[in-house]
Amino acid sequence: MDFKFDFQEDYVVKEIIKKKCKKVLLQLPEGLKMEGSRLANYFENKTSAEIVVSGEPCWGACDLALDEAKKLEVDILIHYGHAPFIKRVDFPVLYVEMNDLRSIDKLLNLSLKTLNKYNSLGLVCSVQHKHQLEQAKKFFEDHGKKVIIPEKKGYAHYDGHVVGCEYNSLKTITNEVDAFVVIGNRFHSLGAAIAVENPVYLLDIYNNEIIEMSKYKDKIIKQRYAAIEKCKDAKKVGIIVGTKPGQKFGSFKVIKDKFRKLGKEVIVITMNEINSDKLTNFRDINCFVELACPRIAIEDYGRYDKTLITFRESLVVLGDMSWEDLLKNGLI
Repeated sequence: MDFKFDFQEDYVVKEIIKKKCKKVLLQLPEGLKMEGSRLANYFENKTSAEIVVSGEPCWGACDLALDEAKKLEVDILIHYGHAPFIKRVDFPVLYVEMNDLRSIDKLLNLSLKTLNKYNSLGLVCSVQHKHQLEQAKKFFEDHGKKVIIPEKKGYAHYDGHVVGCEYNSLKTITNEVDAFVVIGNRFHSLGAAIAVENPVYLLDIYNNEIIEMSKYKDKIIKQRYAAIEKCKDAKKVGIIVGTKPGQKFGSFKVIKDKFRKLGKEVIVITMNEINSDKLTNFRDINCFVELACPRIAIEDYGRYDKTLITFRESLVVLGDMSWEDLLKNGLI
């Protein structure tokens, strides 16, 4: 792929020198790990620091390689591709956000026909496109639209910024806009679609198309309903506590005893990375509730042979929340 991201190499070099770092751990998201060799060589040639590249999966700013950094005794973790997410980190981290340098001019013009029926739009983006938010806002306003960029909430670092598990800013303006527009990729736009009832449109930078997300949302909703119903029938439930620093959603203490009162056998399990092989090892367990990233259960439904639900979905199983309330408030 011909990358058009700004890796900010010179900025990183200056920070390494300024902080007098002798050993650095470099962490890249999955799609950019092939840049690890180039970046490590560049930084070592420009500084006196030793650069080590993390080979472990990285799915977001919630997935900081803090344990690796501490074990390697590096001076700093340089985390590429995301904005700060975890509020308190007991280790030096340099976030390199990487603006996407692709032009959105053609895509904005292409979107006019699709968005013509809406008078007001909520406008958000992934962090790679935050530098293009004001451009998009002005474009739509120049074409007669009312545009709102919602104020940041929760884990979002900027106004109009969405991450995989954080769409509360959209929920604050659902009554003020007809539809939402997401600049970025399908992952974030699907998250937005299942978080709010308004129509959601993706301005897909990478495929140069406008995508209405309702059919993808409908598919997810059917899958989630089926998963919840399967868990209601399960005799044994595994509650997975994620050990990644930024992936802690819900408490097993809240639901463990309640499942037992329903007559289910319960076991609490820790996992750093959830995958099908790990779940299969627990052959006697019918259903798992994962308290890590909610998108693990929602996004990767087809990858698991076992039933996997989120903390909020477990509240539906337990009768603490109705399915209708879950949909109304958003799956995420």
